[in-house]
Amino acid sequence: MAGYRKLGRTASQRKALLRNQVTNLLYHGKIVTTETKAKEIRKIAESFIALAVKEKDNFETVTVQAKVARKDMNGKRVKEEVNGKKVDAFDTVDKEIKKDKPSKLAARRKMKAFLYDLTEVPADPAGKKKGTKKIDMADKLFTEVAPKYANRNGGYTRIIKIGPRKGDAAMEVIIELV
Repeated sequence: MAGYRKLGRTASQRKALLRNQVTNLLYHGKIVTTETKAKEIRKIAESFIALAVKEKDNFETVTVQAKVARKDMNGKRVKEEVNGKKVDAFDTVDKEIKKDKPSKLAARRKMKAFLYDLTEVPADPAGKKKGTKKIDMADKLFTEVAPKYANRNGGYTRIIKIGPRKGDAAMEVIIELV
């Protein structure tokens, strides 16, 4: 018996389908699909959520010094003269950053390799291009999804049957994050 369902597709098509559906499940929280696809999606999504829960607090806070351009009241950069040339003036500022430990970094890279990048577009038609923003799905898993399931041991998804599809009578289900 095979370790996975082939879903009537070639390997590349199947991988693309599963990547897309898992990404959308983790972004939206629920999707409608067929029962066999949902069972395959569940395996992948639950493994990513379990990985995020395991590694969510695995980082260290480091203080670093950064050079920041000095600005005036209007928000424009301040220029100063050095050797007869006008150059930007910089201040050094201490910043605290979160540095992933090696196992969390490996988990983050594994997620980024599988999950698609999403671009969120605002609903307002005016300035659609200007208001778009990239969604980092790995970061969303660590910051939003993992804390929600921190005290839960597996079973992060639920499959609810909604009946046969009209065209081909395939059993449709809703797969959602619990």
